[in-house]
Parts: sequence; structure tokens; C-alpha cells
Amino acid sequence: MADYPEPFVVQPRALPHKQTFILLHGRGSSGEKFGSVLLDTPISCPRGSSVLDNSQKSTLTSVFPHARFIFPSAARRRATVYKRALTHQWFDNWKLDPPATDREDLQVLGLQETTSYLHRILEREIALVPGGAKSVVFGGLSQGCAASLTALLLWEGDAFCAAVGMCGWLPFAARMGEQVGEMSCQLQGEDGGEDVFDPFARDHLDDDATTQTDPASRALSWLRDEIQVPPTQNGNELKFRDVPLFLGHGVQDDRVDVVLGQEASRCLTTLGMSVSWNEYGDLGHWYSETLLQDMVDFLRSHLPVDFNS
Repeated sequence: MADYPEPFVVQPRALPHKQTFILLHGRGSSGEKFGSVLLDTPISCPRGSSVLDNSQKSTLTSVFPHARFIFPSAARRRATVYKRALTHQWFDNWKLDPPATDREDLQVLGLQETTSYLHRILEREIALVPGGAKSVVFGGLSQGCAASLTALLLWEGDAFCAAVGMCGWLPFAARMGEQVGEMSCQLQGEDGGEDVFDPFARDHLDDDATTQTDPASRALSWLRDEIQVPPTQNGNELKFRDVPLFLGHGVQDDRVDVVLGQEASRCLTTLGMSVSWNEYGDLGHWYSETLLQDMVDFLRSHLPVDFNS
């Protein structure tokens, strides 16, 4: 198992503790570097706020004063794309030129270790925050977004309040899409008519039947086998469907093409997630005040009404 540094932790500005954010940095950074800059970044007054007027600026810690912020750090690994130089990365990967499907095997070991590590952090933080998983926001930036999406898909515990991703992608998106497509074709009626299986019409099926016939379940089983993260005995492998997801991506991103973000959004939607996809025309490989404001508005719509009081 790789050696993961201790996370950078910022305690709530005000008590009681009501939410926990777990946010992952991109390759080459660290929890402290990423977290310090993110939490100092000014954002506009959230839309609909009764506390601040629109001429004022805020930060994530002032918008969510009762939140504990956790910024894990990736282990140091050899980066193949950088001639095997050592750097902090959640997993190894090859060049991200769309469709970014070359040498996908490089991702496997790092994703396996990182997913297990992130699940342990999630279990610990869920036990600490009042309200449990429904008080947790999980996500990341760039490769941290990719790692968090993988960990989210393979999470079998209670659903989080929300997930967020910035300028990222979904590892093995095309392969999972193939699994869904193959299963959907197999489940269509023999006469080729319109009365075909709906992979997301679950009301009339019990959990066991859904697991056996749902194309998303097949895709998740494929992913779990690919990166060798075994299921838990009593888990629910489709819990990710109950987690609303915000994805933001700059159209000018020259490191992770916006096409890869679009593919992630489509794939996750096909798997049954509720995805809010947001593009920013003048933004590169980073976040902006507008993106953060949109993310805050999204989170405010999913948090309890008393989240900041």
C-alpha cells in the first residue's frame, strides 16, 4: 500500500459542526496547497443569500461556517507521462488526449489503493459529523476529480449530500459505456419493438432483481473487477445514484479537454446519476469565481435549510 500523507484539515469557523467537505487536489499538488488556495478564493455572494448583498465577496468557509474541510494528499508515485518522475498523484495514467483510452492499465494499481484509502477517510468522517453521510460533500479537482468519481461509484455505504468535480474526467468511462450498451442490447425484446427494458425503471423491481438485470450494475461490476476493489458483504453497489453531482469544466482547458468532462457527465447520467453539467467559456484548467458560485448554489439546494445558522 502506498504511503498517504496526513490530510490537511480546516476546522469549522463556528459550532456546531454540521457538514464535512472532503476535496482532492490534482496531480503534483498536495492537500495543503490545494486547500489553502481554494478556501482563500473569493466568490460572489451566493444567489438568494439573506446574509450578504451582491456587492460583497465571500469564501467557502464563510458560506459554510459550520463545515469541516478535509484535503487529503495523494501518495508519491512514478508518473509514466513525466518519464517516471516521482510526484504526488492519485494514480498513474497516460496522456489525456481524447478519447484518453490509451494505456488504461496504468491506472489500475493507483485507483485500487486510492479508492480503498478514500473509503476509509469517508467512513471515519461520516462517523464524526452529525447527520452522517447526508452531511458530507465529496469531490475534487482534475485528477482528484477522477479519483473521487471512481471512489464514489464503488462506495457502498449511505449516500452523501452531494459530490462535486472540477475540470476532471472519469477513468474507464468508455469501457463502462460499452458494458451498459452491451447489456441494454441483450435485454431488448426479441421482436425489436418499443417495449424494451428500461435500466432505470426500478420501482417495480426488488433490489436483487435490479442488481441482476441493471446495465449499470454490470458496468460497476466490471469496474470493481478491473481495479480489484471487492464488494462489501452488506453493501449496495448502486448507492451512487442517490448522490447529486455538480461538474464544472473550462472550455479552454488545455490539460483535461472539456470533451472528457462531457463524456464523464454522459456516462454517469447513463449509469443513473443526477448530474449538473456546467461549462465556462473563458476558463482553462482551474476554477473561477463563477464556477465556485455555481457550485455553492448547487450545494445550498441540497443542504438542510439551517446549514449556515
